Amino acid sequence: MGTISAGLLLDACNPKQNDKPKEAVADNGAKPDRQPAEIEKDAELESEKFFTSHEMATITILGDIIIPKDNVSGSASDAKVPEFIEFIVKDMPEHQVPMRGGLRWLDMQCLGRYNNSFKDCNSKQQLAIIDEIAYKAKAKPEMQQGVAFFDRIRSLTATGFFTSKMGIDDLGYIGNRPNKWEGVPADIIKQYGLENVHF
Repeated sequence: MGTISAGLLLDACNPKQNDKPKEAVADNGAKPDRQPAEIEKDAELESEKFFTSHEMATITILGDIIIPKDNVSGSASDAKVPEFIEFIVKDMPEHQVPMRGGLRWLDMQCLGRYNNSFKDCNSKQQLAIIDEIAYKAKAKPEMQQGVAFFDRIRSLTATGFFTSKMGIDDLGYIGNRPNKWEGVPADIIKQYGLENVHF
């Protein structure tokens, strides 16, 4: 009995070829760490359109005002932030009404002041209205809807940019890297009188 039990125990401890976890296989260019349901959902969301071309043009201008191109990296639109925002509002529908309403609010303000939609205003006019909604503490009470909208789009823009490859490179983030063990430093060995000890 003891021999049979030991044999069964040893056999159970040996992993079988069929018991190895299978790696996710991406057959459509997706990352291997994505589940099939996630890949399917992403594809479905990417096939839909939420924003109109006018709204996307406005989002692109706003993104590039929030994160302009500099000598270190490109702008928000270079990092494909407008596409990220389009994806997020479909994935998280609670953004849809505030974003669409905010874009409409911005256009109505510009039409009243400059007889043009925000995207068709010149850069000086665009920055003038952004200055009125970008700083909550200085904003007038009647501009609070614009403040809430700009706060949301600024947050989405920053999230989209700094999770892109360009944004991560801009931060200089390299992640965890393995160290190379060189052994105990010579001065420490000498300090403890262990020069003649062999490990």
